[in-house]
Order: sequence, then C-alpha cells, then structure tokens
Amino acid sequence: MAKLIIGIVGENAAGKTTATEYLKKKFNAVTFRFSDMLYDVLKRMYIEPNRGNLQLISTTLRQNFGDDIMSKVIAQDAKNSTSDIIITEGVRRPSDVPYLKELSNFVLIYIKADERVRFSRLANRGEKPDDATKTWEEFAKESLQESEQQILAIAQTANFTVDNNGTIENTYKQLDKMVSKYL
Repeated sequence: MAKLIIGIVGENAAGKTTATEYLKKKFNAVTFRFSDMLYDVLKRMYIEPNRGNLQLISTTLRQNFGDDIMSKVIAQDAKNSTSDIIITEGVRRPSDVPYLKELSNFVLIYIKADERVRFSRLANRGEKPDDATKTWEEFAKESLQESEQQILAIAQTANFTVDNNGTIENTYKQLDKMVSKYL
C-alpha cells in the first residue's frame, strides 16, 4: 500500500488536532505538526510556548532561513516515516504546501468551523497557557497575525473540506469518507 500523506489546514481551534487524533487512533497514522518544532525551540530556550512566542519564533525562523524552512523539515519527516498514513498538521502558509505536494499521494484537507465555535473551543481546551483567559477581542486580533493570514487562501486549494461545526460524530464520518476516497 502506498503512503497517504494528509496535510491539514485550518484556523485556530477549528479542529485540526481533533481530526489528527482521530486519524491516529482509527488508522494508526503518525503526525508531524508544524508547531512541534517551534515548541521544541522555545522549550530548549526556556521560553513560555504561548501563541505570541510561537508566532514570533515561526516568523524569525522563516525570515532568517527561508519561508519554506518548516515545510522542508516536515516533508523530510514524512519521507522518512514508515507509516502508511502520515498527517502534517498545521499548514499555515502557501510556502508550506509545495514541498508536501511533491510527495506522492499527498492530500490537503481544510478543517473549517465558525469563528464563535472556534473561540468557545479555544477557551475550553487550554492547549496553550493563555487560552483560558483569552477575550473575544484578543482572539479576533490574533486572527490578523501574519501566521494566520494565509490560511483561507491555502484552504481554497484543498482537495477535501471537513465542516467541523456540528457533532464530533459528523466530523469523524467526513474524515472516514476522505480516507476511503484517497487510500
């Protein structure tokens, strides 16, 4: 069986990690998150991995090592993996896609959810240290950050869209449909 490489794009708290965790559990997929390398750098430097610091280190790395530095790392990780299904979570910029598209059997999926749904999920999940205390105004302002700006443009090039506004079961059904279509 050929590898299926799934790139996941979506706005903050749209459900990218939920989709990834489901695919990992059901299909024994492995995942490579763009943000993992950023967490690694911040952790090594003993800097809090809040959204602002993650965005800053991402911008700094891209400005100094090329806009495609993170996609090169993720593409190499995917090539090196022996798993049948590989998920690259957190595609955020147009430069993230070309290296992944060079991989055989690459599918880009867009996880979408309404802004108010995403804000509610963010406040409840507590993934980052400042999530639970974030106000609506702060959430809306973050959507204007450089790292968030290109997501909708990338989403327009997706091979498959998952509407994550409904139940978790409905989201899972859509993900199953996507996997059966491409595997």
